[in-house]
This record gives sequence, structure tokens and C-alpha cells, in this order.
Amino acid sequence: MNKGSSLFILLGLFLAGGVYSFWKQKQSRSLIAILAIGSVMSLAAGLLQL
Repeated sequence: MNKGSSLFILLGLFLAGGVYSFWKQKQSRSLIAILAIGSVMSLAAGLLQL
């Protein structure tokens, strides 16, 4: 596991935590959608680099 893949995975988990937090705070759905897309993309990039 190299630095790049672990960095992308950690970024994806951080953004996923933001999605959960914003969902609990009843933020706008467009902001939650953007965060969720970014989280999925960074998790996918990290997993594909393994």
C-alpha cells in the first residue's frame, strides 16, 4: 500500500464523514451530493491504485 492510495482512501473517508455530518444538520442536498460524489471518487481512486 503506497502513500497515494492511502491518501485517497483517507480523503474519501473524511469526505464521507462530512456527508454524514451535513446530512444530520439538514444541509442542502446539492452540497451533500457534491461531497458524496467526491468521497466515492476518491475512495475508488485509492482502491484502484492498490
